[in-house]
Amino acid sequence: MRRVLKVSLASALVAATVSSIAPAAVAQTSSRPGGPQQQQRPEAGEQQTGARRARIAPLRRRSAAGPCPYVKVLYDAARYVEMTGDRVSAANVAYTGEIEGLVADCTYDSDSPITVQTRVLFNLGRGPQAQGAGRTYRYWIAVTERNTAVLDKVYFDLPANFENGQNVTSVSQDNTIVIPRASASTSGDHFEILVGFDVTPEMAEFNRSGSRFRITAGTPEPTAAPAQ
Repeated sequence: MRRVLKVSLASALVAATVSSIAPAAVAQTSSRPGGPQQQQRPEAGEQQTGARRARIAPLRRRSAAGPCPYVKVLYDAARYVEMTGDRVSAANVAYTGEIEGLVADCTYDSDSPITVQTRVLFNLGRGPQAQGAGRTYRYWIAVTERNTAVLDKVYFDLPANFENGQNVTSVSQDNTIVIPRASASTSGDHFEILVGFDVTPEMAEFNRSGSRFRITAGTPEPTAAPAQ
């Protein structure tokens, strides 16, 4: 199911007015302490992030009058690790999740709104403390004035079914983001779109520290067949 996020006109116009003062030249790469190096900005109308892009289907290429908004996964919310008890241990893991890939494209011309299409691929897992064969995760998409204020943030449900006793599954979801512009001179790179799981402060700190479990955390390793 495709979901639509519409940024309010008032918020977007404020951002466009402020952003239009910024210099036209922007850095092509950026990084953050403890976080992954950001990819070099692709050509206008096509942006991708994620380490294993071959596993996520590409979007249909669109034409745009200028650069698209930057689309990124927020490092602190890129993984979801739900645990029981008071000790960080694979034996205490209930559910896990990881944003495996993100592709995006946009279209706009004249003074029309910027319409951004995104596709997010999630890898999800259940550990030894999981209850049941299904889980509804939550994630969010936020539109910001790049590197400054959040203009809008919307939460989405992500149902997952672990069928036939499996402990891992993958789910992809498509979303449409509509961003109004103050004028034809307001380009897409005035804005940034961030994606992340709905995590608790403790989960965010776990991610920020660089700690992580595999999607299959806590599940038994397959036993090798005995030699004949």
